[in-house]
Amino acid sequence: MHRTLHKAALAVALSLTLSVPPAFAAEPQAADASAEQSVTSPGGRATFLLPAGWGKVVQGNAVIITPPEADGSRSAIVDAAAATPDEAVAEAWKVLGLNPKFLLATDAAPRDGWDQRRFYDYDVPANAKRVVNASAFRKGTSWTVVVADVDQAIAEKRASQYGKIAQRFQPAGYARETFAGRTAHKLDAARLQTIADFIESMRKDFDVPGVAVGIVQDGKVVMSRGFGVRELGKPAPVDGDTRFMIASNTKALTTLMLAKLVDAGKLDWNARAEDVYPAFKLGDAATTDKVLVKHLICACTGLPRQDYEWLFEGEKQTPQTVMATLGTMQPTSGFGELFQYSNPMAAAAGYIGGQVAHPGSELGAGYDKAMQALVFDPLGMANTTFDYAKAQTGNFARPHGYDIDHKVVVMDMGLNDTIVASRPAGAAWGTVNDLLKYVQMEIDRGVLPDGKRYIGEAALLQRREPQISLGVDRDYAMALMVDKSDGVTVIDHGGDMGGFHSNMMWWPEQRVGAVILTNADEGVYLRGPLKRRLMELMFDGEPQAQAAAKATAKANREAFDAYRKLLQIPGDAAALAGLAPRYRNAALGDIVVTRAAGKARIDVGAFSSEIVTQPQPDGSLAFVTIDPVAAGFQMVRADKDGKRALVVRDGQHEYVFDAVE
Repeated sequence: MHRTLHKAALAVALSLTLSVPPAFAAEPQAADASAEQSVTSPGGRATFLLPAGWGKVVQGNAVIITPPEADGSRSAIVDAAAATPDEAVAEAWKVLGLNPKFLLATDAAPRDGWDQRRFYDYDVPANAKRVVNASAFRKGTSWTVVVADVDQAIAEKRASQYGKIAQRFQPAGYARETFAGRTAHKLDAARLQTIADFIESMRKDFDVPGVAVGIVQDGKVVMSRGFGVRELGKPAPVDGDTRFMIASNTKALTTLMLAKLVDAGKLDWNARAEDVYPAFKLGDAATTDKVLVKHLICACTGLPRQDYEWLFEGEKQTPQTVMATLGTMQPTSGFGELFQYSNPMAAAAGYIGGQVAHPGSELGAGYDKAMQALVFDPLGMANTTFDYAKAQTGNFARPHGYDIDHKVVVMDMGLNDTIVASRPAGAAWGTVNDLLKYVQMEIDRGVLPDGKRYIGEAALLQRREPQISLGVDRDYAMALMVDKSDGVTVIDHGGDMGGFHSNMMWWPEQRVGAVILTNADEGVYLRGPLKRRLMELMFDGEPQAQAAAKATAKANREAFDAYRKLLQIPGDAAALAGLAPRYRNAALGDIVVTRAAGKARIDVGAFSSEIVTQPQPDGSLAFVTIDPVAAGFQMVRADKDGKRALVVRDGQHEYVFDAVE
C-alpha cells in the first residue's frame, strides 16, 4: 500500500512483457482469441501463455501480443541473433523501431529453466504515461528478448494477466519443478536453523532492522523468534511478542469475522450488499445492484486501486466518508474479468459486517466490537489491536525506510495513520505469536487447540474458494491467495504499509504454517524467498531462494543509485520558486507548498515531504517527494490559460490540482 511498493509491484508484473509501437505492422497468425493459448516464439526457443481475448501477430523473429484495448499497448517476444544480452536487447529495439533512453540493467538469479536473466529499465517521461522495459533470457547460447511499451492504465488494470504471461515464460520443452506427491519433511532442528540463518542473512542484505518469524507444524509452534531490533540505534530486540503493523493481512481477519456471522446464520455470502446495508453504493445504481457480500472482499468487481483518496485526505477521513467515497468509484473491468485490488471495498466489507453484528452502531465502533468479540478474544489474540496508542507502547517495532542518501532511518507514521479510517483493509497491529494462533486455526479447519470448534468448516472454507485468477494455478479468494502452482496448495496473503511488510502462509495438507513481520520497506523482499526456502526444505526443492534473494538485494542497490542520479538535489531553484503556495483538487484536497533554507516541501495534511526536481527525457520537469514516509510521489506542472496547476497520477487516474491564487 506504500507508494514506492505499488510502483515496484507494477514493474515486477510487467518485467517480462514487451511492446512495440502502434505503427509496427505484421501479418496476423490465426488463433482462437476466445481461449487461452500456449504460444511458441518464432525461433522455437520460448513458450508462454496468452490470455483469452488478446491479439497476436508474427513478423520475422518476433511475436507481438496486444491486450484487448486498442490503445497502442503492445508486447513483443524476439528470438535474437546476438552473443550478449545487451546486444540482444539492442537488436530487439531496432526491430521494433524504438529507442528508449537507457537507465539501468540488472541481473536476476537463474530460474524457470533460464541460464541467465537480465532486466532493463528506461527513463520514460512522466507525461508519456507509459511503462517501458526490456528483459533478456539465455538458454545455452541463445537469447530471447521481451520488450514492452504499455499504457500505465492498462499495465495496472491487466497486471494479473501480464504476470501470468511472465509466470509461464520459459524455454521451449522445459518441465517445471513440481512438489506434487512428495511427502513433507519434518522441520527439525537442523532445518529450522537453516531457516533462521537464511532470515538473518536476508535481514542484513536488505538492511531491515528487525524481523519476527513464527512457524507451526503438526499443531506445534516450532519457531517463534526475532532477528535484529525494534528500532535502529536502540538495543531492544525483536521477539515473538513484538507488535508490527500487519497492514493488508488485516483483510483475512476481517473475512474471518464475516465468516463467523455466516456460520451463525446472520449473513449470507451471496446476499446483495445493498440489501444487508442499504446505504452501500458503488458507482451507479446498475453497478451497486450487482455487488454481493463476497464481492466486497474478492478483488473481482473490476474496481481499480484508488488509494489516493484516503492517502491524501487521511486526516479528514472517517469510516462514513470511506463508504460514501465508494459511491463515486466505478469499475474499469467487468465483474469476474480481472483481478483488481481494492482497499475501500475491503473496508466496506468490514464495516458492513460490523453493522450486522451491532446494528445501528457507528461504523468504526461496530467493526471494532465485532472483531474483538468474534476474532481476537476467542482466538486468544491479546496483542492484536486497532488502538494505535496501545500498539505503540512497550514491545513494538517502529517503521524504517531509506532516505535519499540510501541510509536506513526511522519513518514518520503520518502515511500509516491514513489507513485508520479504512481499518478493515489494513490497520491492525499484531504479533507473530498472535498470528500463529490464527494460522493454526486455519490449518485445523476451525478447531481450537483445546479441541473446541470455533467456526463451522463450511463458512471458514468458503473464504478459500477461488474468485478471480491471479495467474496459472493462482487465484484470489476472499482476502486469501490460493497458490497451487508448485503442485501443492499454499494459502497466503501479504501486508504492506510504510516501513511495515508482512506475510502469513500455510500449507493445509502438510499442516505447516508461517508468519513473517518486518519493520522496513525492504522487508517486502524477504517474503517470497522465505516461502520458497520453506518449500525447498520441506520437499527437497531445487535451491533457488538464496541466490534469488542475493541477486534482488544487489539489483535494488543498483536501481536506487540509478534513480538517485536522475534527481536534482537540491531541486531546481527557479522551478520550485514557480510553484504556487497552495493547490486544490476536489477529491484529494489541498497541497501546501512551503520553502525554507533553499528547500521546498509539500504538505497534504496526512503527510509532508521535501520535494526535488527530476528532468524528463522530453524536456519537461517533474517534482518528486523524497522523505522516506512518502517517497516516490511524482507531480508535473500542467498550467493552462495562464493558471498554474499540478497533476498527480496513479495507475488509472489523473488528478489535477489547481492553484489557489
